[in-house]
Amino acid sequence: QVQLVESGGGLVQAGGSLRLSCSASGIIYSSYLMGWYRQAPGKQREFVATSTSNGNTNYADSVKGRFTISRDNAKNTVYLQMNSLKPEDTAVYYCDAVFASTTYWGRGTQVTVSS
Repeated sequence: QVQLVESGGGLVQAGGSLRLSCSASGIIYSSYLMGWYRQAPGKQREFVATSTSNGNTNYADSVKGRFTISRDNAKNTVYLQMNSLKPEDTAVYYCDAVFASTTYWGRGTQVTVSS
């Protein structure tokens, strides 16, 4: 059974930092494209960042220079380091794992940034 479990969300003041983690089980983790998405209230889920199996990364323009995605294949875990947080970063953050035509999602972790 495939499971993706996010953690590390919380309440932080604007300008602060958080590090999200997503632990995967039930998949050959190192083969998967891992990513982070977010969904704010009343909005569609949007792309945040991805990391390929060999560590190449891609970011949404809105988070470039502030967020960093990384992965530890030995721990089956992908991280999202979020710095200089803004109130508009408030959302539920989800990780996903993609291989070929299959996508798995976690259940999300809430990030709230107060002004």
